[in-house]
Amino acid sequence: MRLSFWRSRDRFSLDELRSLVDKLMKVQSVNEASKDFVVEALRSLAELITYGDQHDHSYFEFFMEKQVLGEFVRILKVSGSLIVSLQILQTMSIIIQNLKSDHSIYYLFSNEHVNRLITYSFDFSNEELLSYYISFLRAISGKLNKDTISLLVKTQNDEVISFPLYVEAIRFAFHEESMIRIAVRALTLNVYHVGDDAVNRFVSMAPHAEYFLNLVYFFRDQCVHLNQIVSNASKEQSTESASSIPVFVDEIEDNLYYFSDVVSAGIPDVGKLIMDNILRLLIFPLILPSLRMEQQKASNQEQRLGEISALYLLCCILRIVKIKDLANTVAAALLCSLPTSHQNVEVKINGTHCPPDEGRNNTDEINSTLGDMALPCTIQTSTGQSLRQDGLLNHDVDIFVPRDALLSFIAGGNDVQVSGSLSVLATLLQTKELDESMVDVLGILPQRKQHKKKLLQALVGEDSGETQLFSSDSTEDSISSELDIYMQRLKDYGAISCQSMVNAMSARMHRYQVLVALVNLFTRSNVLAETLWDGGWLLRQLLPYSEAEHSRNHLAVLKESCSNYTIRVLEETRGTWSDLLKIVLCDEWRKCKRALEAPSPKKDPKSILLPLQGPAVDEIAGQDSSFAAAERTYETIKVFVLLHHLQSFLLGKVLPEQPPIVSTVDILDESRARSAGIKSAGLKPNSEINLVDAVPCRIAFERGKERHFHILAMSFGSSGWLALLDEYPMKPRHGVVRVIAPLAGSNPRIDAKQLKWLHLRIRPSSFPFTDTSNYTPHGKMKSKALVDGRWTLAFRDEESCKYVLNMILEEMSLQSRDVERTLRPLLEPDLDTEHSLSSQTSDASL
Repeated sequence: MRLSFWRSRDRFSLDELRSLVDKLMKVQSVNEASKDFVVEALRSLAELITYGDQHDHSYFEFFMEKQVLGEFVRILKVSGSLIVSLQILQTMSIIIQNLKSDHSIYYLFSNEHVNRLITYSFDFSNEELLSYYISFLRAISGKLNKDTISLLVKTQNDEVISFPLYVEAIRFAFHEESMIRIAVRALTLNVYHVGDDAVNRFVSMAPHAEYFLNLVYFFRDQCVHLNQIVSNASKEQSTESASSIPVFVDEIEDNLYYFSDVVSAGIPDVGKLIMDNILRLLIFPLILPSLRMEQQKASNQEQRLGEISALYLLCCILRIVKIKDLANTVAAALLCSLPTSHQNVEVKINGTHCPPDEGRNNTDEINSTLGDMALPCTIQTSTGQSLRQDGLLNHDVDIFVPRDALLSFIAGGNDVQVSGSLSVLATLLQTKELDESMVDVLGILPQRKQHKKKLLQALVGEDSGETQLFSSDSTEDSISSELDIYMQRLKDYGAISCQSMVNAMSARMHRYQVLVALVNLFTRSNVLAETLWDGGWLLRQLLPYSEAEHSRNHLAVLKESCSNYTIRVLEETRGTWSDLLKIVLCDEWRKCKRALEAPSPKKDPKSILLPLQGPAVDEIAGQDSSFAAAERTYETIKVFVLLHHLQSFLLGKVLPEQPPIVSTVDILDESRARSAGIKSAGLKPNSEINLVDAVPCRIAFERGKERHFHILAMSFGSSGWLALLDEYPMKPRHGVVRVIAPLAGSNPRIDAKQLKWLHLRIRPSSFPFTDTSNYTPHGKMKSKALVDGRWTLAFRDEESCKYVLNMILEEMSLQSRDVERTLRPLLEPDLDTEHSLSSQTSDASL
């Protein structure tokens, strides 16, 4: 009986709910004495309603019968306490989020109490309260559908005249706190994707349509801020300055993805509204003019972005915001002239100049030379520019064409400008929303697509199939008609000076300009290999698949560049990393083949903003270090492999998975490695070998702790070692390997003052750029790398020191010759002309 008397009341009973509601309704004011009870009662109500929704619907029916939501509003009015306001918002959020029954949600929204809570005048100067309020609004939006959204709006004549949830939310769309902005955007997307026609008209008409205008203004300010960060990081060259770039890049892309999500909701006029604002506020006045050359920008005091930021933003907008008219309008704008100062200037495409009075306008002569990179001559285009057949554009500064700026960057810009321009062209090529005719007039329509397009026109056209297949007239008419539509739209915007940009030759001439710029790109030595790979990918997309169809001079330029890099590879066989040259070359061969055959470039456009994240190897380790040599070797191999791939592609050859190199090891019987008992290319510590030509020496690895060893240099094929050995006391002329270092790159030299001392550089045994833990894909160190080691060996006399020096040089020479022998099948086409240079260099090294 005593146990029954003290039995506790069930917290999740209907009686408990009734008791709490009764007590809450009796609260006439909230003071310090009653505040704690009210907060606890509100918290318990959230638990009971959530429990009842899942177990007993009578809970929620009682909740609605007693109009408890009205009590929440009343308590807000009589309270004035922050903690009570917070608890009411939290309670409502919990209830709404956890209600599973559609019936319960419908009844919850079926009166004005929710809207009264939404429009209540909270003190939003308190950040915590604002956060709770936004969570409350977002919870409501998560339950919206075509049935429930009608309960939260007021209509008149089938038109929405009031929608507090949406209107109150977008007040905070540009709040300084990013989490609040994210929550508001999630809420608006929930509203847009309901698909209610009346609500869609409400959000797309004034004054609420101004939200989309403000979105673009806010995005433009972020673009300007990003440009400032990139500019400062470029000037300061510090890791701290560059570390903030990825954060702002993420915000930029989040904004664009939000634009894309809004457009995908399919609300009439909203997509056009966003597109118009992006074009009028960002593309025309800010991004395209920022592609001007620096000397032109300096004369214009208007706000401009850096060209790198402009290139990145152009890529992002085209890649993320999927609006067909936006993509085609931007593509058309690239062909339009922008007003600049009235000074004569020549925009170079391949880095050479020619007199501007050599123009000619003969179409037959153009057709006859499109396949060749002939001597410089000038052709007059429809823009009034002098277009030379080597790809160079001559025009006044007051006719600035953004597309020409892209080609100018490829021809003469720095590495980042080249990378950004290639990214823009690759993005345009891959933008599915872009009409093929626009891709064609830009000069980047792949050859296979051109042939396919003509074939389809031949099959469905009115003229004979053979006439259309081998004639470009119908294609040019199609290009002109489609381009005229977008040119007229550009004139309607009034932000760009447009002319009739395309005549019968423009598409082919533009394509020719792009090919010339890309081919000549591979003759430049001041562009990183990663960037050249992107250029190689784009060139492969544009070129046909047989030698008979492309310019013979394109192949000649690539052959010349490949020959130059063959010389560099031969030099690397005698370089610091000769022992790993074969491994690196095979690895980069596979990577390059995959990169060229990939459906899209490997490099993300954002990478053009991020080279500043870490210093180059040279800046930390020094130009004379093995790390700097590794960087040069890496760049040489990557460019050589790329040129070899492109040359083979132009010749119609099928590239093997592995490069054609010799895999067998050729070791002379009288070599030191054989005499020492080495049977394979792997030498490990604690191995027992014959001392043969080993020479006694002393070395101190720690200050004051000198040790006695025997030093022996050995080469085994492309492998080579410097070994320090301990002699076996009981086994004459035999020793145990204690320390091993790479032979290649040891740079032996006798001390200038102490002729018994021999200095050696000890580089790492593994190639630095294959170590992903310390290096980024672009050759930048994530953290401070190890520096080269140094050995100073002391010998008993000068003759022993000289003997060891000659032994090391002899083994290094044997090692280099084997590396060259291994690579000979790959380098064979160029070895006949360069063999004399190779022999002279080998003799000089000895």
